[in-house]
Amino acid sequence: MSNALEVTDSDFELQIEQHKGLAVVDFWATWCAPCRMIAPVLDALAIEYQGKAKVAKVDVDTNIKTSTKFNVRSIPAILFFKDGKLVDQVIGFVGKPTLAEKFKQHAA
Repeated sequence: MSNALEVTDSDFELQIEQHKGLAVVDFWATWCAPCRMIAPVLDALAIEYQGKAKVAKVDVDTNIKTSTKFNVRSIPAILFFKDGKLVDQVIGFVGKPTLAEKFKQHAA
């Protein structure tokens, strides 16, 4: 069970672009091994930053419109939104210290 909210093309604007504060979106796919490796890291950070950051997941295979809009070409792609605006991104698998530093930087 993931601590991240599943977001789709139809509710991305409402859930992420209209969200006040930090929203972190994991663009992933079921067949992507690095995506499966980073998922538990994001789940742990979702718990740590509960109330400070919204953590969401977008399946690139079923949500092509949103993936295209943000030019997601490699996954996992972790995009950081502050008050609905894209402010940072991490492409590919990274460890918890790297992601935690990004959360800390943008949740302030």
